[in-house]
Amino acid sequence: MKHTPTSQYYPGDSVLHKMQPLTKLICFILIVVSVITASTIPEYITIGAFTVMMIVLTKLPPSQSLGSVKRLFILFIVVLAMNLCFYGQEDTWIQFGFFKPSMSGLLQGINIVIRIIVLLINGNILVLTTAPLALTMSLEYLFTPLRIFRVPVDQIAMILSVAIQFIPTLFEETDQIRTAQTARGARFDSKSLKDKAYAVLPLLIPIFLSAFKRADELSTAMEARGYRVNHKRRRKKKVPMQRRDYISLIICSALCAVMIFVR
Repeated sequence: MKHTPTSQYYPGDSVLHKMQPLTKLICFILIVVSVITASTIPEYITIGAFTVMMIVLTKLPPSQSLGSVKRLFILFIVVLAMNLCFYGQEDTWIQFGFFKPSMSGLLQGINIVIRIIVLLINGNILVLTTAPLALTMSLEYLFTPLRIFRVPVDQIAMILSVAIQFIPTLFEETDQIRTAQTARGARFDSKSLKDKAYAVLPLLIPIFLSAFKRADELSTAMEARGYRVNHKRRRKKKVPMQRRDYISLIICSALCAVMIFVR
């Protein structure tokens, strides 16, 4: 493999690793709300500084937290280009048919890209510092009120947890398939957009087939180990909140409140 897989649990002894999983999940939700409501440069600077502090507290290589950002670089370019060409209509620079690039479109594109990057980094930090089982249990606790409406909370939490853990696996599969296609003559490094498009197409079907195969193997393994959808499972004893958990909740709540109410 060319790199260490990102977006999977990375054992450590940092402050974030020692925090209660449910507290980390709630803090992540507060950060998401803060990022969505941010709109000014000072607010983005505040969130950026907070995110950098989170990366430092993980005591992990920055490449782990920033891995998915590098992978989605092309997506950011596409989002920026689409907003640049289609968002603004009144202050257009020049018009080419449906394409109307404008300053308001450029600013909107930058705004969206920054939000996506910050959310990706904080999501990576949550997954990197939280064990899969602990994350699943935290999701169950968080969704517990939905049981009143007969929502299958246990199944939803399991699905979300498995989906998160499948991300690095799919990346590894993609790298292996890409290496095999390169050996067969696929031109991924070509500067021609046409050649890149033709090279990516043969990757799609093998990736989907691999994903379905992995899902089938996982379901078979879970059934073989006694997992049943409608059976009640014993929950792991909940870890009591510590001082660091209360401090983290206060800081994230304050950040969210400032982004919403202070303008």
